[in-house]
Amino acid sequence: MTEFTSIASTVGGILIGLSAVLLMAWEGRIAGISGIASRLLPPYGDHALQSRLGFVLGLVAAPLIYLLVTGNEVLQTVSSNLPLMAMAGLLVGFGSVYGNGCTSGHGVCGLSRLSVRSLAATLIFMTTAFTTVFIVRHVWGS
Repeated sequence: MTEFTSIASTVGGILIGLSAVLLMAWEGRIAGISGIASRLLPPYGDHALQSRLGFVLGLVAAPLIYLLVTGNEVLQTVSSNLPLMAMAGLLVGFGSVYGNGCTSGHGVCGLSRLSVRSLAATLIFMTTAFTTVFIVRHVWGS
């Protein structure tokens, strides 16, 4: 059973929204993680390498800061099934490229800009996620 933590979820949502607003205000860029991460690799098309690197380092540092502030580790479950993880990574990468963005770009930034394309993308990946969880937990898991 997955535990729902309303306070942590609310604070996390506020921080994600704040980071997206700040990135848009300071850099004029959408906070799509796949786009930020892909632009860390050459060829570099602009001079915002430091802000992209800072954004990604912030993602890595956040659990460490949480541990220092609260004394609690962030619990994360990752499958030990390497072929499954490789396939999942390829599907996420393909989906990000094919959908011209990732869940954060479309779901957070695109929806807040009332983008119809982002609405369609978000509906598709949320429906796919709901269906996948249902199948894995209730069809395969039974």
